[in-house]
Amino acid sequence: MHIVDGALSNPVVIGGAIAAACGVAMGLRSLDLDRIPTAGVLAASFFVASLIHVPIGPSSVHLILNGLAGLLLGWAAFPALFVGLLLQAVFFGFGGLTVLGINTLNIAFPAVLAGLLFRPLIGRGSPVHGAIWGGIGGAFAIAATTVMVGISLALSGDEFLPAAKLVFFAHIPVMIIEAVLTGFAVLLARKVKPELFLTRPAT
Repeated sequence: MHIVDGALSNPVVIGGAIAAACGVAMGLRSLDLDRIPTAGVLAASFFVASLIHVPIGPSSVHLILNGLAGLLLGWAAFPALFVGLLLQAVFFGFGGLTVLGINTLNIAFPAVLAGLLFRPLIGRGSPVHGAIWGGIGGAFAIAATTVMVGISLALSGDEFLPAAKLVFFAHIPVMIIEAVLTGFAVLLARKVKPELFLTRPAT
């Protein structure tokens, strides 16, 4: 899901950087002291999960857990995921520094959308009901991320269209796995700390 340096056109890279900077700024404004530990744990979870690559055909995929970040953090998912991407780029060369903005946008914005759409539904009904909506939110975030990555590639040239299509279909198994993991995480949170979903994150 990481787009590498040099793969995108300059307008896409610059536009992504500006949009990501706005998202991080909004996220930092909404990140109060009580949610900093949660943001740290989710940033670490994203960092570790996306280091494990599973080969599928000529490519490879990895878990992201951005849906869970969006469900718990809202806009604060932007700075949390930005930190994870920055550390991966610096220490392991995943993606790159010039595309850090567009990579952050492609992963964090779907997380925010998942939070806005599905967080209100998670707090209603039983924990199992909430877990189902959480799983749907987790799958949605991955699907939206693949679409945004595909759009980023397509906007950089028609030669990237086959790669854009491959990105989506290669991540269908990841959508299923993320749905299950996010659903179980939400189920556990609803049982152990239900107040996490009783109030909306600040925007």
